[in-house]
Amino acid sequence: MRMFHPTPTAQPLPFDHMYSGMGARENAGAIPLSDAAVVQFDQLLHEIHADAPRVNADRLQQLAAWLLKLPTEQAREVIESRLQSVQELRALLEDEDWDADEAAHARIGKLLAYIDREDDLIADRIPVLGQLDDVLLIELAWPAFAEEAEDYRDFTAYRYAHHPAGRADERRAAWVRERLDEVALWQHAMWVREQHYAPWNLPRGLFRVS
Repeated sequence: MRMFHPTPTAQPLPFDHMYSGMGARENAGAIPLSDAAVVQFDQLLHEIHADAPRVNADRLQQLAAWLLKLPTEQAREVIESRLQSVQELRALLEDEDWDADEAAHARIGKLLAYIDREDDLIADRIPVLGQLDDVLLIELAWPAFAEEAEDYRDFTAYRYAHHPAGRADERRAAWVRERLDEVALWQHAMWVREQHYAPWNLPRGLFRVS
């Protein structure tokens, strides 16, 4: 069952709980930011996922301050776990067996192009915080990829387990048939569970033992 607001990890960043102006003075200067670069970052985010929350300098500074307060290992896990999720998207684009549409290719391509840059919103060389903008982009744009990534993950698991034969489109078709059969079986099981083993409206006293 997919989450209403999918995120790449089970523990979302606290970005939605950080509001512009709250603690901005206290957190100002945690990272050097250009207002123009923040605007460009926000524009790119919304090109990838139009319904993403807005990003501004205040909220970025608050997120940076939150990350700096974490133990080193935990902060590293926050970064690395989200960067690892992008590897699925890279594999998805390169897999000849998968047929993501042009719009999905374009969105993923924009995300990867940003992540692969070194001269982005926050310089990658900055300790701890250097990839904060990368993981924030992954986090906030993830709903645009979540369904595709989940389907691809399921397909690769099926392909590994069953080794379907044929062309790429035939292997995908075999996966789809397998999943449709599972849905039909589940629906049948639910129907059976809701049925009564005997008619529910039989008159009482049908049998009498004397």
